[in-house]
Amino acid sequence: MPRDYYEILGVSKSATAQELKRAYRKLAMKYHPDRNPNDKDAESKFKEASEAYEILSDPQKRTAYDQFGHAGVNQQGGAGGFGGAGGFGDIFGDIFGDIFGGGQAGRSGGRARARRGADLQYNLDITLEEAVHGVTKKIKVPTYVSCDYCHGHGGSGKQTCATCHGAGAVRMSQGFFSVEQTCPTCHGRGSTIKDPCKHCHGQGRKEEVKSLSVKIPAGVDTGDRIRLSGEGEAGEQGAQPGDLYVQVQVRQHPIFERNGSDLYCEVPISFITACLGGELDVPTIDGKVKLKIPPETQTGKMFRLRGKGVKALRGSSMGDLMCKVTVETPVNLNSKQKELLHQFADSLGQHHTHSPKSKSWFDNVKEFFSGN
Repeated sequence: MPRDYYEILGVSKSATAQELKRAYRKLAMKYHPDRNPNDKDAESKFKEASEAYEILSDPQKRTAYDQFGHAGVNQQGGAGGFGGAGGFGDIFGDIFGDIFGGGQAGRSGGRARARRGADLQYNLDITLEEAVHGVTKKIKVPTYVSCDYCHGHGGSGKQTCATCHGAGAVRMSQGFFSVEQTCPTCHGRGSTIKDPCKHCHGQGRKEEVKSLSVKIPAGVDTGDRIRLSGEGEAGEQGAQPGDLYVQVQVRQHPIFERNGSDLYCEVPISFITACLGGELDVPTIDGKVKLKIPPETQTGKMFRLRGKGVKALRGSSMGDLMCKVTVETPVNLNSKQKELLHQFADSLGQHHTHSPKSKSWFDNVKEFFSGN
C-alpha cells in the first residue's frame, strides 16, 4: 500500500504551502541523485518525496487526495509519474533554481528580463543625541549607476539570444529528470547586444561612488533599517535598480544607557547629601534639570524623571530618564576630618535605628550560621 504523502514529507495535514515547500526542499537536498550517486535507495526516496510534493502543492490534487486518498489522484498523474503543467519539471525549477542557476527564466515560455539591480546595505554609526532628535546624514556608497553614454541600454542592436532563443535559460537532461540552467551566452537576459557600449561593455551600468542624503527620523535605535527605494545598484541594460538599506548603529554614550524609550544614568552623591538631602543638577539629553534628593537616601535609589527619555519612533509618547544614585565615600581625608568622623561614629553608638539594613543583614547572617 502506498505511503501517506503527508507522512513522506513529515508534515501535518494542516501544513501551509510554505511548510510543504520547506519539507520537500529538505528531503530533496538530502536524497538528490547528484549528492548520492549510484544510491538506489536515495533515488527512490527522492522520487517518493517529489511525487508527494507534486500532489500536495497543487490545491486541486491536494483536495482530491484529502477526500479520497491515493485513489483520488491516480488519474491525475500522482501515482504514475510527473506529468502536466504542475509536473516534476516545474517543481524542480522552483525548488532547485537557486542551486543550479535556473530560476524562473524561460519556464513560462516568455522572454527573460534583464536582471534587477542588487540591494545594498550601508552601516551608519550615529550618536545617541542624533538618534533621539533625528538627523540628516551625508553618505557615500560605492555602487553601480546607469551608464551616461548609452543611457543604461548597454549599446545598440539588441537581438534575441541565439543560444536560448530569448528564454534566458537552457535545459539539459540528466537521467530521469532535466536541469534548467542560466544561459551562458546572455547570462539570463534573453538577448544580446550587437554593438556593446565601449564605456560599460554592454552592461548598461558602471561603477561609481554615489553621494546621498539620508534623513534619520527621531527615535531610531540600533538595529533599525531605513529603506531608500531605487538607491541600490542599477539594473543591467535598463532594468530596475535595487534598494539601499541603511542599518543604524547607535554609539555607546559616556553618560546614558538606553532601553527602548527610557534612558538610564548613574548619579554620584556625597555622603552628606545622602544623609541630609539636597538638590543637584543632573544631565538629560536636552540639558540640565534639578533633582531633589530626600534625607536618608540609600545608595541604589532610583529616581524617575518623566518625559526626559526618548520619543517613540512610532507615536508621540516620551520615555523617562531613570537616575540611580550612588553614595560616594570621601577619599584623601586629613587627620582632622578623620577625627571628626570618629566622633561622629561614637555619637551613633550601637543604636541600630541608624542602620536598619545593616541590622537586618547581620540578623540574617546569624540565623544562617546557627542553622535556625
